[in-house]
Amino acid sequence: MIIRKLSETEIMENAHGVDARNLYKTDDAMITVITLEPGQSLKRHITPVDVAFFVLEGNGVVEIGEEKEEVSKNTLIESPRDIVHCWYNESREPLRFMVVKAPRPQRKTVFVGG
Repeated sequence: MIIRKLSETEIMENAHGVDARNLYKTDDAMITVITLEPGQSLKRHITPVDVAFFVLEGNGVVEIGEEKEEVSKNTLIESPRDIVHCWYNESREPLRFMVVKAPRPQRKTVFVGG
């Protein structure tokens, strides 16, 4: 059995400059937990695999393709591969969500815009 605690997992260096921690990474899948502080956002990007997001804490705005919607704790959001997506924390509290990528991407993420 392998047990990992989020609080004991190192923050990984990332292009978004946010708190992102890989909890699980195999050839088959990847699970990352991202925390956005108030006012933080990710850069708009395209991932070459399907992605599922699960909001663990807080409220945020998720953008997938042409759609933008405010979401809250205990909500699952699906994002198909090869479509622009992004997260924004416009609230006054931290936003924490889990990112599940399956299979684990073999191509790099493409960033869109500035």
